Amino acid sequence: MDRAEVDSRIRTIIEPFNKKSVEITDATSFAGDLEFDSLTVMDFVAAIEDEFDIIISMNQQAEIEKYGQLVDAVTGMQDK
Repeated sequence: MDRAEVDSRIRTIIEPFNKKSVEITDATSFAGDLEFDSLTVMDFVAAIEDEFDIIISMNQQAEIEKYGQLVDAVTGMQDK
């Protein structure tokens, strides 16, 4: 699965979590721009894991601060 397809699928998943209709770009910050709290992050990560049949470790979650980093990480996990 290429990055564009991963991006498209994640955009669909993020829609219900994007309460303020923030424009999503690779530089969009989950904490700053989207104002995700820890519970929202857990729900969002669970949705990503279910969609792509992957596990995102707590260490990986801590390193992923922006939307583009998430797309890159999920794309990389698809290649394994």
